[in-house]
Amino acid sequence: MELGPLLIFKELVKLISPMTLFHIFWATFVGMIIGMLPGLTATMGIALLTGLTFGMEPKIAIIILICVYVGAITGGSRSAILLNIPGTPANAAACLDGYPLAQRGEGGQAIGLAATASFIGTVFGLFCMAFFTPYLGKIALEFHSWEFFWLAIFGIIICGNLTAPTDPLKGWIAGFFGLLVSLVGMEGIAAYSRFSFGFDQMKGGFALIPVLVGVYGIAEVFGGMREIVFPKVRSKVGRIIPKARDLINHYRHILRSGVIGVIVGAIPGVGEDVASWVSYDFAKRSSKKPEEFGKGSLEGLIAAETGDNACIGGAIIPVLSLAVPGSAPAAVLLAAMWLHGVRPGPLLMFEFPNYIWEVTAMMIMASFASLVISLSFVRAQVKILLIPRAVLMPIVFVLCVIGSFAINARIFDIWVMLGFGILGYAMRNYNYPAAPLVLGVILGDMADVNMRRALIRTAGDISPFFTRPISLILILLIVLTIMSRIKPLRIFVSVTIAKVKKLFTRQK
Repeated sequence: MELGPLLIFKELVKLISPMTLFHIFWATFVGMIIGMLPGLTATMGIALLTGLTFGMEPKIAIIILICVYVGAITGGSRSAILLNIPGTPANAAACLDGYPLAQRGEGGQAIGLAATASFIGTVFGLFCMAFFTPYLGKIALEFHSWEFFWLAIFGIIICGNLTAPTDPLKGWIAGFFGLLVSLVGMEGIAAYSRFSFGFDQMKGGFALIPVLVGVYGIAEVFGGMREIVFPKVRSKVGRIIPKARDLINHYRHILRSGVIGVIVGAIPGVGEDVASWVSYDFAKRSSKKPEEFGKGSLEGLIAAETGDNACIGGAIIPVLSLAVPGSAPAAVLLAAMWLHGVRPGPLLMFEFPNYIWEVTAMMIMASFASLVISLSFVRAQVKILLIPRAVLMPIVFVLCVIGSFAINARIFDIWVMLGFGILGYAMRNYNYPAAPLVLGVILGDMADVNMRRALIRTAGDISPFFTRPISLILILLIVLTIMSRIKPLRIFVSVTIAKVKKLFTRQK
């Protein structure tokens, strides 16, 4: 059996052709522009391109979407550093130290460090993806209908818990509403129409791409219509290529943030923004100069940008092994794989044995393209930030319409996109996170089909849901996640732990 590195090298060789390299560089460049422009997120970019690449060869289409994903997360630091406005939510933590560096005339150094840290984080994450995905896939073979039902519920619970830290109930409401949305249309076993209310178009259900484009794209367009004046860009960026010692001196933050990014990415539905903030928080706690954070700390900038990019590889681990997305952009990538004939999940290693290595090779190429473009065309990219939002948002709206219509060629999907755009805008105004809703739509079919399949296999007996070992572990995780957010219980646990520590101290 061939080793993983050799298989990755073989897939890299296959990708080295003039046409493939052309697609890699233009898609990465477009992804970076999408990430740079405030309001155009990585999720929106992948969702738009999914519709536009529908007729392409599957391998080319997937590599374009991966390049847009990597480029968008990397490019978002440009506007964070130069405008103090994160291009994507994943780059919000980069504003804290990137913008003060730019104000001191060190914007070029900040951009160079951010680009290099992003590259290192992406490469670290994708090697973790290549190593862990096959093992997780083998474990996933032990999952049956009962376990997949609880896995879907756990994904929604943990996503709602982490994306709505101040009020997890809002996250859980959004997640289970998404699950209800996924039930509209013909169900997957007996083809019985549910919640269609006599409308033939609704019998086909709500397609994922129009829902995604609406919640993320149209909601952003509605929000962007408020802002007519665009902030002024600092055009002087200075030296761009980072010094080697700046990276060597902060290798601990890079390694720690890489591990954090992968772990956070592997948790269903959490995403790059959480990875970035957690990495930043750990860097500040361990720093010898925590007082510099928020005032232009290179440690904080490197940690944030390493964490969010390492999350990319981590987010794709559950996509390939369990068909459960680790982040919102990974959710769209999962949908794109389905559209192009790839079926991620426990059987991926049997049906497509080399696909993990293909994806790893694609991400390596995307990472190198992102680094080259980041360090070569900074001054040209800065000019793109001068585009007024009043000009940008109508273009985005047109692309949203085209992307939603192109998949199934249904006018109904455009109305779905608009409806969920209004819903997404309302959710944003009332602090309901969008990620659990999207994850609920994706995991709803898994929960529904596996629950009914399990009941058919046991003639209606529900006991296996609560007696099988893996099911019990998942139920325990769900209960602990919910109970951890109940304030009186948290206080009780913390007081109990403090008393136990005090008791042991006295005995010593």
